[in-house]
Amino acid sequence: MNEIDEEKRLVRPDGLSVRRMRHDHSWSPRDLVKAIQRAHYIATGLNETITPNLLQSIEEKNDRIPYATLRLIADGLECDPVDILSE
Repeated sequence: MNEIDEEKRLVRPDGLSVRRMRHDHSWSPRDLVKAIQRAHYIATGLNETITPNLLQSIEEKNDRIPYATLRLIADGLECDPVDILSE
C-alpha cells in the first residue's frame, strides 16, 4: 500500500480515549479543535483541523475516519496515533 492510500485508509479511533485525553488537558471540544489546528500549522505551515461535529462523532460513536485525520487528532493531543486507535 502506498503512502497516499495509507493516509486515506479508514480506521476506527477509540472515542473514549480521545475524550479522556481531551479532559486530561482540561479542554472543551473547541479547545481540542484549536489545538489540532495549531499543531498542524506548526508542523506544516498549513491551517487544517477537524470540525467540532466530527470530534463529537468520534468521541460518541467511534466513527471511522481516514488515518490522516487520526494523525491530526493525535498531533493536537500530543500523542502517538496508536494511542487513540481502537483495537
